[in-house]
Amino acid sequence: MKSVLVSLIMTGFATGAMAQTGATTLTMTCAAARGIVASRGAVVLRTGPTTYDRYVRDSSFCALQETVQPAWVRTADAVQCPIGGVCRSIEIDNGR
Repeated sequence: MKSVLVSLIMTGFATGAMAQTGATTLTMTCAAARGIVASRGAVVLRTGPTTYDRYVRDSSFCALQETVQPAWVRTADAVQCPIGGVCRSIEIDNGR
């Protein structure tokens, strides 16, 4: 389990570094941005000069206690491209 976690962390760092030096979603078509997420499963993409996020194909790319929330980004040909999702913490209701 520990090696899987380290591998996931290292993959995230490598993907993030590549995304920071590469094109932003602003230079991609919606289909191209969606295709990257679909083919890789999880990828960090720049969405502007100083903004980025990690986008996932489905919840299997999220950590335990996380769920997928739909995400839309601006691309060269769409104001709101449904790129996939982002992993977010599951809110646990303590009954209060």
